[in-house]
Amino acid sequence: MNTKPFITATLIGSLFAGSVALAAGGPGYGKQEVVLDSATETSASDTTDSDDSRLTDIETDDLRYMREEEKLARDVYLTMDQHWGQQTQVFAKIALSEEDHTTTVDFLLEKFDVEDPVVNDTIGVFTNEDLQALYDELVARGKTSFINALYVGALIEEKDMRDILAAINQTDERPIILAYSNLLDGSKSHLRAFVSVIEGQGLTYEAQILDSEEVELILEDESSVDED
Repeated sequence: MNTKPFITATLIGSLFAGSVALAAGGPGYGKQEVVLDSATETSASDTTDSDDSRLTDIETDDLRYMREEEKLARDVYLTMDQHWGQQTQVFAKIALSEEDHTTTVDFLLEKFDVEDPVVNDTIGVFTNEDLQALYDELVARGKTSFINALYVGALIEEKDMRDILAAINQTDERPIILAYSNLLDGSKSHLRAFVSVIEGQGLTYEAQILDSEEVELILEDESSVDED
């Protein structure tokens, strides 16, 4: 399908042009390719329009995946706040934002008459098996230490940005592009917030999923930070 190159280029440019400094670095991190590749693969079926929807199969799959991916972020942060809330408010604050993100995607599902994969909004429960496994792994990792929990948060935001950009490149629907671009801006702000707390622990953040140059540009924008 044809995308809108000028819109996509602008959004990609915005990914690497805005946000503040959050720095993380910790043992056992680096690129999380093995765990995350399986969790970010949505259906690659042919892009044929169905009779009852304007959306292609890929657009539908991306919306359903994004709905649960935003829920995963919210659920992980709520769980981390239970363990580390006395040391930082960053998890609680960003969890509230992620709740708004899940609502945004839910609105798109209703608008385009796509079945909501969130049949059970209980924390830690997912329809997508890969996201279920990822949630379990990240929560287990985050419970081991405060620093590990902060790195988990930063990893989630990098992963979200990568997946959002991929989804933007697979749609021509303006409402979806606008909603995804808002999610992208939120993820940049959240990454800066986590890195800010990590830097406060005397550490230096290194990109876990995105290219280091991309993360550096995001962190160099000091326009706003969600502080602890």
